[in-house]
Amino acid sequence: MQYHRNGFKPGNYQIPDEVREPYPRPPLAPLPAEVDVLIVGCGPAGLTMARQLAEFSDISTCIVDREPGPLLFGRADGISCRTMEIMEAFNSSEMIVKETYQLRKNAFWEPDPDNPDHIKRTHKISDARIGLSEFIHGIVNQARLHELLLDGMKHSVTGLEPHYSRKLLTLDIDQSLTHNLDAHPITATFERLDDDQPGKKETVKARYVVGTDGARSVVRKSLGIELKGDSANKAWGVMDVLVVTDYPDIRVKSFIQSKEHGAVMLIPREGGYLVRMYVELDILEEGQRAASVKLTEKDIIAKMQRIYHPFTVEVKEVAWWSIYEVGQRVAERFDDRPLDAPEDQTPRAFVAGDACHTHSPKGGWGLNTSLPDTFNLGWKMAAVLQGKSQPKLLQTYSLERRKVAEQLIDADRQLSRLVATSPSAKQVSDGRQTNTTDIEEFMARQNGFIAGTGIGYYPSYLCTGHENQELASGFTIGQRFHSAIAVRVADGRPQHLGHLVKADGRWRIFIFGSGQNPCNSSSDSGNLIEFLANDPSSPVVRYTPKKADIDSVIDVYGVFQQQELSIQDIPDFLWPPGGKYGLRNYDKVFHAEVGNDVFDLRGINRDQGCMVVVRPDQHIATLLPLNAHTELAAFFDEFMIPPR
Repeated sequence: MQYHRNGFKPGNYQIPDEVREPYPRPPLAPLPAEVDVLIVGCGPAGLTMARQLAEFSDISTCIVDREPGPLLFGRADGISCRTMEIMEAFNSSEMIVKETYQLRKNAFWEPDPDNPDHIKRTHKISDARIGLSEFIHGIVNQARLHELLLDGMKHSVTGLEPHYSRKLLTLDIDQSLTHNLDAHPITATFERLDDDQPGKKETVKARYVVGTDGARSVVRKSLGIELKGDSANKAWGVMDVLVVTDYPDIRVKSFIQSKEHGAVMLIPREGGYLVRMYVELDILEEGQRAASVKLTEKDIIAKMQRIYHPFTVEVKEVAWWSIYEVGQRVAERFDDRPLDAPEDQTPRAFVAGDACHTHSPKGGWGLNTSLPDTFNLGWKMAAVLQGKSQPKLLQTYSLERRKVAEQLIDADRQLSRLVATSPSAKQVSDGRQTNTTDIEEFMARQNGFIAGTGIGYYPSYLCTGHENQELASGFTIGQRFHSAIAVRVADGRPQHLGHLVKADGRWRIFIFGSGQNPCNSSSDSGNLIEFLANDPSSPVVRYTPKKADIDSVIDVYGVFQQQELSIQDIPDFLWPPGGKYGLRNYDKVFHAEVGNDVFDLRGINRDQGCMVVVRPDQHIATLLPLNAHTELAAFFDEFMIPPR
């Protein structure tokens, strides 16, 4: 798809440039007096949290932002493979795949040894992330990602929409009420910023609050949470521009280092014409902030043009620009519990996204770390609010996501040093100066983290069974469920198994059958299916409400090696009736695809098979032998609550 040919226009890319209009300002409605969950901030973390909670009609949610309406111009526009997978869980990946610029190549440029005032390409390589997921790392306006999340919220069962033009003034937590999970201990006071009723105060009481209100988070400050870290005292300019140039790699992600004038990182943007450039500027004085640097987009352009010499880069339009400083900081904690809190204390307030980790934007990690923060938290909060899981589940958010934030800060610090060009910033451990080869090696080492596919969680009661990892070496416990294609038995359609794990709060159990015929009731798979369907200790039996569909809490799938299977020969449990008419679900039974066998792709033991338990956020919780019925029951018994 091509757009922005005659100038940048935000909005829905499915509408031609000539008639596309920015998103209109939404009307203002009064804030609710009381809610289950209050979300402060409409960035990617806040909208992801709201998008998940919007799916539950029994949970009341309010999301508030100080801006007058939805985002128009993107700040962090890289969409990692993992973010694509999460958007698939919201049934929104198709539009992103259609509209994004796909990052498939990287080019590296350095001073020409024969003419150091000129830059020269050293080499061009394929992007290291290709093959880590069925999706490709891409670039699209962050506002479009927001629009897809907002659209999903609006058309959900709750019809959730944000409240704009509100500034959070105070956030108070009544500690005497925090142990009562039915109470609303949080009081938030907002001030309206609109022209109709400027200055009007509104108050919301909530059971839980999630602060996704950015690096200067009022929620974080109200909770007394400090950001720990430092600044590299380095300023960079960033701009989205439409250019005419003779630089040959204008549509390839490029790392460019000049001899005297600094560095540029170029990212092609969606639509075929727009490009983003990160331009190295000057060293900041001690304590100086980028916001105080008296530079304009013209200064960034002039610096960029000197770096590109001998090529000419004529800027026709600047769609957006900013100046920022490189700094890496992470919050000391991600919820309201003190660092010495007792183990039984339930958190009631949380911070996510830039509210708890700040860094440079060059690696594209901001959005792609913020969005998974609340994808992790959202299902846990829903499970606790619905009485399906014990409140201790909420403690795992900080434990799991703070580890990721620390990894992010370390990776960003390394990348910022490698991309910078001043001698003091470029020294590495052996005393030499870095070059583009070091950047390439860094990207290759960190490819799984950059793509989001290599992020994993520490062993805990939500990540167990590591002694069984050899049963399926390609399904790493703690990491996301790496999708692969299998063939649906009922109709022969190839299906990505990972796309079955939607953001609906349900757990998934994938039965990967052994060499025995699953239609035989005495087989390993047959025994497991019988246990899941009928045994009183089965987690499916124990935690599914009596009148609910059998797959409403734990959704079970069968993937078998045998090619000649008939759905009628499979136990009813894997094609169960559901809904008010008792219609059969034919989408749960698969066989391996010839030539693209999931058992080979994911290293699944063909003789023994295994079961893979997948959390609602698509991360693998445990991996067990097919006959480990007791262990499976014990896993869920650790944190789930039987229905009343």
